[in-house]
Amino acid sequence: MNLRRISSRMAGEISRSAEQRTSPAAVAAAYESDAVAAAVNPKSKSFWPSVLRWIPTSTDKIIAAEKRLLSLVKTPYVQELVNIGSGPPGSKVRWFRSESNEERQINTVSFDSKENSPTIVMIHGYGASQGFFFRTFDALASRFRVLAIDQLGWGGSSRPDFTCKSTEETEAWFIDSFEEWRKAKNLSNFILLGHSVGGYVASKYALKHPEHVKHLILVGPVGFSLESDASYERINQFKATWKGAIFNYLWESNFTPQKLVRGLGPLGPNLVRRYTTARFGSYSTGTALTEEESRLLTDYVYHTLAAKASGELCLKYILSFGAFARSPLIQSASEWKVPTTFIYGYQDWMNYQGAQEAGKKMKVPCEIIRIPDAGHFVFIDQPERFHSAVFYACRRFLSQDPEVESFPQGLTSA
Repeated sequence: MNLRRISSRMAGEISRSAEQRTSPAAVAAAYESDAVAAAVNPKSKSFWPSVLRWIPTSTDKIIAAEKRLLSLVKTPYVQELVNIGSGPPGSKVRWFRSESNEERQINTVSFDSKENSPTIVMIHGYGASQGFFFRTFDALASRFRVLAIDQLGWGGSSRPDFTCKSTEETEAWFIDSFEEWRKAKNLSNFILLGHSVGGYVASKYALKHPEHVKHLILVGPVGFSLESDASYERINQFKATWKGAIFNYLWESNFTPQKLVRGLGPLGPNLVRRYTTARFGSYSTGTALTEEESRLLTDYVYHTLAAKASGELCLKYILSFGAFARSPLIQSASEWKVPTTFIYGYQDWMNYQGAQEAGKKMKVPCEIIRIPDAGHFVFIDQPERFHSAVFYACRRFLSQDPEVESFPQGLTSA
């Protein structure tokens, strides 16, 4: 999600949402699925017990919402919870084991593909889960073996207590759990695609385990912002104000958008609906969601956000206020060992110029593709152009003569 805007947008909706909830029927009408609406008893004799009842969620409800969302995808797929154990072999690291030795599971969807198709693994961003890629699965599965995961602590994956206390531990939480998942799936030599914070995780993984990744695709990745970026200066100026000091305090206190959704109880689904219909509808920078897509995505997003806090608590350790990486990837560019393609929407709040600077330091092939009429969620805003960008990025694995592949029309190279 757009980390610089989502918290303030959600906060601005609290009072408006509360004012509009004047009866149990109005509350129920706001819900976007039978599963959510059923949590409110329309026959309740008391208004307040009904309104104040928290909407339940669970891993089962997340998986059910995911299944409903992926019913929009025509390609057959398999959903599984991949057991990654309770930690790396012999590990006694507290951040992975949490407060128990309970085995962890990574929610994974794998799509049918043609024999010998190259494998692409997709990692979602902050505040999202693998279902956000629903508009891309059919096209990508036509040419790849597609696997998409919910990172540890997100979506339908296990949600251990988040006990990390540093940037290093937080990075290891995601990198090491992904490596255990890779081992469990017996994968190697795959294409790794990461979006936003997922792009940060994918990059850190490729730096640590380059032998397993044959190409890296970073979609609006976190970690490549420059201190010379104008937004960096604006954030510092804002932090100097009393409002900025409050927001910075909340950030450093690990107050997340998900906590707001949970705290609103039965008003939470309506708040999520307002966000999804605005971001991917009235304020969409590309192809707006259909009514059915919006309804199913809203239901899915609510359940993933309202579940137990876990991976979301990585926020303050990976990013400082303003979504600037505490361990900038641009500083590791000279250590890059995997050919990389960056993909940005024209309206992406992540600046592609940082990737340009990183590319100058990389000793491996690097290219930047920009997609018009698309924002941070470029794969939702412009799915067809996004597919073209991915196919072009992977031309070495898809074409018998990649050197003659022409750059896709409608896209631009940076």
